[in-house]
Amino acid sequence: MALITAYKPEYRSDVFRIAADTAFFGQPVEVYLEDRRLFCDIFYRYYTDYEMEHSWVAIVDQEVIGFLMGCIDTAAQQRRWLRTILPYTLGWIMRGRYRLGRRTWRYAAALVRAALTLEFVQCDLKQYPAHLHINIVEMGRGRGIGSQLIDTYLGHLRQLGIPGVHLHTTNLNEAACRLYDRLGFELLEGRRTGMWRSFIEKEVENRCYGLKLS
Repeated sequence: MALITAYKPEYRSDVFRIAADTAFFGQPVEVYLEDRRLFCDIFYRYYTDYEMEHSWVAIVDQEVIGFLMGCIDTAAQQRRWLRTILPYTLGWIMRGRYRLGRRTWRYAAALVRAALTLEFVQCDLKQYPAHLHINIVEMGRGRGIGSQLIDTYLGHLRQLGIPGVHLHTTNLNEAACRLYDRLGFELLEGRRTGMWRSFIEKEVENRCYGLKLS
């Protein structure tokens, strides 16, 4: 069993390391982008810097091996991300603080195409206002740590009276999808995407899972 403890700023580097090491489909982010700082700033800096009170880490033998980053109001988070994280990241890009190469521009182009062709699945944020991101290092998987992290987060949401929670993943994350099914999450929508066609050969389906808590 892992020790599940509330996120603290001292765990920030561990969270960023794990997030970048397991970025997409369990592969390190360098397969897709040249600079892991850019990935962490865009996708995780909001949680570590602005809403840390809804996040947890899993510790085994005094080492952080997994985390759950949570948010209780996705609509508010999206607005705050646009006001804070986006300007910060663009400023660093303009000052040349990130390493940007062919992989990064290819990923960015694929992301924009997927957004324009509506390949990302959405959910009703009134029913499922909270969301989560969960990552565990390879050596920590299959040990029930994902269940511990999610159960801790769900208990927290129920105490706050949050009506529902959702998460995004893909069909290739098979073990995680089975975990969500076991914990009672419902597949709200699945939509085929061509975003990863230049990166991997398998067919990818974007998925959104939701769980009502009331």
